[in-house]
Amino acid sequence: MQATPSSVPANAWRQRLSAWLNSSLFANSITALILLNAIILGVETSSVAQERVGQWLTLVNQVILFAFTLEIALKLVAFGPRFFRSGWNVFDFLIVAISLTPASGPLAILRSLRILRVLRLLSSVKRLRMLVESLMQALPGIGWTAALLLMMFYIFAVMGTELFGEAFPQWFGSLGASIYSLFQIMTLESWSMGIARPVMEVYPLAWIFFVPFILISSFMVLNLFIAIIVSATQEVHESEQRAEREANNLIAHDERQEMLDLMRAMHAKIVALEAAQQGKAGQ
Repeated sequence: MQATPSSVPANAWRQRLSAWLNSSLFANSITALILLNAIILGVETSSVAQERVGQWLTLVNQVILFAFTLEIALKLVAFGPRFFRSGWNVFDFLIVAISLTPASGPLAILRSLRILRVLRLLSSVKRLRMLVESLMQALPGIGWTAALLLMMFYIFAVMGTELFGEAFPQWFGSLGASIYSLFQIMTLESWSMGIARPVMEVYPLAWIFFVPFILISSFMVLNLFIAIIVSATQEVHESEQRAEREANNLIAHDERQEMLDLMRAMHAKIVALEAAQQGKAGQ
């Protein structure tokens, strides 16, 4: 089915709009507006600023919100249903939709959610977007590591409750209290003078309990979290590099193909000219 004459300009117009929306100039402009909006929302929390320039802050805030809304509308026009195939586009759409909700009456609490517009930096800045994608990719590994950490917490919490619960009920009197005390120990916050040493005054060998738990939780398991995130970040970076190389190779292939087509066309013209000249000479 051939395209109608009217549909071709429309598609070309949408392609030009899409190219403009994906340009670095437009992306940098939106990033600047997001940063400006974040500053304004912070300044609005000052009562002094509200008294002096409150109306101007509100006006600029509304202009920026209009710009965000216009951006989403233009992307919907340019990309059509393809707009919602990208999770980042859906994220931006929801953030702007929340900002457009009337912040009055029972929905007044939504006024505080305007600061969520700052989260649009996650989709606008490539490096931040890569970090979020890395975290999402690392979630399965993080989940299993968290399961291992919970298992260690449960084992040591049961042991701590049985060993120290009677003498120190405020820290190990129940399973829940033991888990909370172990969490404090894992963070290394006042674990020695606050918990370990008082327990060791009654149970001198209690260090056999505390030291292995700290080594396992604070140094081994938490480092596993870091290793998984770093590995996922490296994988995302490598995948982006592969995609860029494939795109560059595709562009180079298209350019070579155009050069070959041009050379074939020039060769065909040269052959035709030579044939015409030979025909004239024969006459």
